[in-house]
This record gives sequence, structure tokens and C-alpha cells, in this order.
Amino acid sequence: MSGVYDGFISKHINRKLSEPVAKLLARTKLTPNQATWGAFGIAVLSFVSFAMGQSIVGGILAQLSSVADGIDGSLARLKGMTSSFGSFLDSVLDRYTDALIVLGMILWSLAHESYPGIWPVGFLAIVGTLSLSYTRARIDPEHRLLFDRGLPSIASRDIRLFLVMVGSIAGQVYLCLLAIAILTNVVVFYRLIYSYRCLRTKGKRPKFARPVPEFEEDATGTSR
Repeated sequence: MSGVYDGFISKHINRKLSEPVAKLLARTKLTPNQATWGAFGIAVLSFVSFAMGQSIVGGILAQLSSVADGIDGSLARLKGMTSSFGSFLDSVLDRYTDALIVLGMILWSLAHESYPGIWPVGFLAIVGTLSLSYTRARIDPEHRLLFDRGLPSIASRDIRLFLVMVGSIAGQVYLCLLAIAILTNVVVFYRLIYSYRCLRTKGKRPKFARPVPEFEEDATGTSR
């Protein structure tokens, strides 16, 4: 787990909450994989809350799922139970979490706001979110850390879910969707340009450009 990436919100807020909880849970029989499913369950409750018209509850649960998402890794390290499958499971469920929360926001916005183009904006938010994760997973490890600082990191997962909470509490879910859609897609295209300029070679394709049969994740399970 040495490659775990902590964004600004994760470092200064989430970890300060998740680490003490992980230390308490380390005394129980709870496994890291069970903690992973627990964090996903909180995200499902966030989706349900948005779908039922409770945007403030949905936003708070979205941020809570972000905090809980850090517990499994800490718990695994404390109990000596780190595993490749655990990282893989965490990464896969994170993608479902991202899609569910944005979908819940779309449903709430459709029912309670009158802004134009809610579905297209929501679609761009979902695609941008998943593409952001994919670009980090597919870049070769030598350059991956360059995506974790400066402009390429401004739309990291911890920041997105924190924005969801802030936008939901403020009653501006659509504007939050719009911000996520813009931020994620701008960063994705920035990463594409960076990759083209830095990794192109004469007569050779970059390693990360080889065709793969299915989605690949960062080995640490921390793609953002």
C-alpha cells in the first residue's frame, strides 16, 4: 500500500477521521473487505437519499463514504491483511460508488431544479469521473505520480465527493454536477495532452497504449 495517494481533502480531513476509526476496528473481527463493502453501502444510502429527495442527507453520506473508503486500507495495514484482491475490490466498488452518487444527484436535480440540460451535464460528470480514474490507471507507473499533484489532481475523488457534500447542503446540486463535469473532463484532456507530449516515441507506442480486453486498475486500488 505504499503507493496510496491522498488528495488534499483526504490528507487534511478524511484521514484524520478514518485512521482513529480504523484503529478501533482493528480490535474487532471486521475484515478490510467487509469495511470496503461497508463504505459502498454508505454510498448506496447516499444514492437512495438523493432519489428520495433528501439532498442534504445524500451529500453528507457521500462525504461519509469518502471517509469510510480510507478505513479498509488502514485496517488492512494494521491487521497485516493487505492483498491484491482487496485493492482490486476497493477500486471496482469505488467506480460503482462514483456512478451511483452522480446518478442520484441527477435524479434529485431533475425533480427539484429547472436548469436546462441536466441529463447531458450528468452524463459528462459520470464519463469524466470514470475517465479520470482510467487515465491514471493506464498511465505507466513511472509517470503516474505526476497525475497526483498540481492541475492533474484538482478533480481527485476526495475533492469531488467533498464538493458533492458542499453543493448538496447549499441546495445547488446542478451547479455541483456542472463543476464535476467541467473539472473531470478538463483534467482528462490535460492528461491526454501531457501524455502525448511526454510519452510519444518514434516508431514505438507507449506501454500504456497497448490494447487490453477489459478495464485495468492501479495496483494500489487508488486510481483517481
